[in-house]
Amino acid sequence: MGAHSNIVDLRNLLAERFPRTTTPATARLSTGLSFFDQAAGGGLPKGALTELISPKESAGSASLIHALLEVAHRESYFLALIDGRDSFDPSASGGLGNACLQNLLWVRCGKAAEAIKAADLLLRDGNFPLVIVDLILNSADELRKIPQTSWYRLQRLVEGAPIACLILTRQSMISSAQLKIVLHNLWTLETFAEENALSRLQMQVRRSHLPQILSASAMAEAG
Repeated sequence: MGAHSNIVDLRNLLAERFPRTTTPATARLSTGLSFFDQAAGGGLPKGALTELISPKESAGSASLIHALLEVAHRESYFLALIDGRDSFDPSASGGLGNACLQNLLWVRCGKAAEAIKAADLLLRDGNFPLVIVDLILNSADELRKIPQTSWYRLQRLVEGAPIACLILTRQSMISSAQLKIVLHNLWTLETFAEENALSRLQMQVRRSHLPQILSASAMAEAG
C-alpha cells in the first residue's frame, strides 16, 4: 500500500510540474546536434517512437546519450533514461557533471521486461519531452520475448503527446517505430578520445513503414 501511494504521489507531482498538451503530428524535438537533426528530418518526432539500431559494439550510442543529456540541460528540459541493463555510466566520455545530471531521471532496470513497464508508466504520464529506452545490452532472447503488441501500446501512449521516445536496440525489432536510425560505426578507444568525435557519427535513417530507405540511404556523415 505504501509503495503504491508513493507511485501515485510521484505521478501527481510530475503531472503538476509538466502538464500534458496535444502535439501536432509534424512536431520535432531538436537534439541540438545539427548533423543528427538534419538526417532525421528536423529532429526526433514527437508523438512517435524512434528506433536507434546499433548492430555493432562501440558504435557510439552511449556517446549519443551523453550528448542528448547535455542538450537537455542546456535547453532546460528533463530527460528520462530507462536503462535496460543498468549500464549507463555518467563518468564516461569525460563525465557529464552534476549540473547535467539534474535534468536526468535514470530508471535502472535489470531486464528488458522491467524497462518496457517503466516506459509504459512514463509515456502514460507524458511528463518528459524525451524518453530514452536503452536495450542495447539486453540479450536477444530477452528482446524476442517482447511481443509486438507491447511496442504498439507504447506508440498509442505517446501519440499526440509532446514526447519524443527514442528506443535503442541491437537489431531492428519495432515495427511501430516511425523512424529507424541505424548507426554504421565501429569506434576504437582512440576514436572516443578524439575531440568532436560524435560529429562524425555515420547514420542511415529510414521510415519503418516505408519499404525503401529514404534519400538514397540518407547517409549522414558530418565533419
